[in-house]
Amino acid sequence: MSVIPLVFTSGWASGINAYAVVLLLGVFGATGVSDEVPAALQRTDVLIVAGVLFLCEVVADKIPYVDSVWDTAHTVIRPVAGAVIAALLAGESGSLSELAAGAIGGSTALMSHLVKAGTRMAVNTSPEPFSNIGMSIAEDLGVAGVITFAIFNPVAAAIIAAVLLVLGIVIVIFLASRIRRFLRRRAQRREERRLAGAEGPWPPG
Repeated sequence: MSVIPLVFTSGWASGINAYAVVLLLGVFGATGVSDEVPAALQRTDVLIVAGVLFLCEVVADKIPYVDSVWDTAHTVIRPVAGAVIAALLAGESGSLSELAAGAIGGSTALMSHLVKAGTRMAVNTSPEPFSNIGMSIAEDLGVAGVITFAIFNPVAAAIIAAVLLVLGIVIVIFLASRIRRFLRRRAQRREERRLAGAEGPWPPG
């Protein structure tokens, strides 16, 4: 049971930025800060790939509308990453089955991903880009802080992650009208592009 808090916390963080979780855990393991990190996450090739993808996410996550496209593309990636990381953590500790850990990590990652994606949709209804940058920085710092704290105090970190997850769900529910507005705008833009493509170029005069 001792690994469950770390599994839950890594799942929550993976739903926000899975690449940052892999990178942080890998660095903590490779530098000897933690013995809980599985060897698979400490491999040099894994750290390099995670670092490159993390930099891509840092950029994409701060651009209005691009962040929502990025989130859509990661609807599967983040929960799967959360499940894999959780299964690896459980496999190293041997305190519960990899299947159960994967279910916890994957489902938690999915919930936090949906919260993040919904919040970004609401933020994108604002005409200025600074809210996206602020949200992205807050998310990156939150993931880094909670994962680092989880290495030294996994139970307290899991409680913080659970509170943040619940608060995020409440915020998304509160912002439901703005999220619907974003979805209507996106559907309208798609329809406009479809009609423009169907009409084709104007004939020469």
